[in-house]
Amino acid sequence: MTIHMDRSAAGTEPRLHPAAAALLENTPTPEAVDRFLADHDFPLVEPGSALFAWRGHADAVAMVRWIHAGIDRAAFWRVPDTDLWLLVLAVEDGGRFEYKLAIRYGDHEEWQLDQLNPERAADPFGENSACRTYGYARPAWTEDHGAPRGIIAPFEVQSETFGETRHERIYLPPNHDRDAPYPLVVIHDGADFVTYANLSIALDNLIHAGDIPPLVAALVQTGDRMGEYPRGRRHARYIVTEMLPALEARLKLADDPADRVLLGASLGAVASLSTAFRFPGVFGGLILQSGSFILDEKTLQSREHPVFVRIAKLVAVLRRAPKLIGTRAFVSTGELEGLADENRKLAGLLREQGVDVRFKSAWDGHHWHNWRDQLRDGLMWALNRSDTPN
Repeated sequence: MTIHMDRSAAGTEPRLHPAAAALLENTPTPEAVDRFLADHDFPLVEPGSALFAWRGHADAVAMVRWIHAGIDRAAFWRVPDTDLWLLVLAVEDGGRFEYKLAIRYGDHEEWQLDQLNPERAADPFGENSACRTYGYARPAWTEDHGAPRGIIAPFEVQSETFGETRHERIYLPPNHDRDAPYPLVVIHDGADFVTYANLSIALDNLIHAGDIPPLVAALVQTGDRMGEYPRGRRHARYIVTEMLPALEARLKLADDPADRVLLGASLGAVASLSTAFRFPGVFGGLILQSGSFILDEKTLQSREHPVFVRIAKLVAVLRRAPKLIGTRAFVSTGELEGLADENRKLAGLLREQGVDVRFKSAWDGHHWHNWRDQLRDGLMWALNRSDTPN
């Protein structure tokens, strides 16, 4: 029986999982397929590979992943004389990725979740199936273990910059003391971090464990990420001259810039870095996750969207800006992203600008659970609670 394998980028052919190899020693009966699917959890993962299964009648089945700045498709193969479809995928251990199944019937194709895999990950566009490769474990601090809970409260800011009332939210730590100064973390797309990245649970657990100090988090949300974040100037002015004074009028916050952090993922990372450079000395910590940065203008040849053109111009300005001495930055990326190399270059650029940088990469994509998994390391580094080498 011919077995089709999806090779890794290095050309390595993954091993067929022993359970599947046993099933395919002979043409499996329907009852054997029933047992195979019932007796195992899917995907079947082992070092270096993951095996996916789908059962049903179709003209073609494929896995769809959003990786390397595009859509990647890996075709399943049908086990002859059965309705069982299999895919063996070469993967890196200790990682994860998100996907859907594309089922084709004639000229019609349906994208659906993998019903044999219970792992899910949500984002503003819906749910995806999630594959956890061999050795990956969801960080325990991202799950609810009964730690004392902080509260999330609404917070309005009257903005002359944008000519509107901004409806933000703030996280207050458990047993918040209004007379004590707290570190501040400004989190771009904070409501999305709460919804898709278990932010409030993570903060509760990390504070309870003593990994980070009790802190206040400003959860910033905009209805125009594509327009506001890449341009940067008005957004930075809003954060520093409007939102921050409004917070200080309501809460007691630490004065030391080392206790003030900007956090953002994707375009939120661009907004965070832009704000830090436009208002040096206000924030001493940066957490930049999967930033949509363009450091090499040749990259624009494959990314012609006006947003990336603006970001490239912003980076060019930052190269000429005064150094951010005394700033700590945590830069993270996913190896399955299209801009992983750009984030590596960003870490180098920030070091040249006098920033104390920690860079971390995971075998993951441009996803909220990737950013969730890096929160502990990012917060500990930016708040100077970690001396992990760069």
